[in-house]
Amino acid sequence: MSVKSILFVCLGNICRSPMAEGVFNRLLKEKGLQDKFEVDSAGLHGYHEGELPDSRMRAHASKRGYDLTHRCRPVFQTDFDQFDMLIGMDEQNIRGLKNLAPTAEHRVKIYRMTDFLTKIEADEVPDPYYGGPAGFEYVIDLLEDACSGLLDTLITNH
Repeated sequence: MSVKSILFVCLGNICRSPMAEGVFNRLLKEKGLQDKFEVDSAGLHGYHEGELPDSRMRAHASKRGYDLTHRCRPVFQTDFDQFDMLIGMDEQNIRGLKNLAPTAEHRVKIYRMTDFLTKIEADEVPDPYYGGPAGFEYVIDLLEDACSGLLDTLITNH
């Protein structure tokens, strides 16, 4: 399997995409595949550039054994050349990525996170920012399911 590069994308890169990065990296470590993947996350907006993920997301992640140390960053046009897959969390993220994609060839690299769900049915990974603790837990449930499905898909197809 050649190295596969994945960029998880949400709006501000403070909740969903850094959590997806953390979940996917743990799955890679558990399967001994860290050297086969390049994984990062970014936001469509750079409001929180350089900051750690949202403290509530880090707290909920920590309860499940994840340590989110990613520093938030915006999506760059060069990401479309650097990454094999750019995975958005909801329809707004998908639209934003398509608007940023320099060419049609770059747009085919855009995927929806929920397309990889195997146990939970959902159309999007909702932004938990303005909600309560249950929203953060639900997002982690969705991402654990979708990241597992994504990795299984990638292993099966390569």
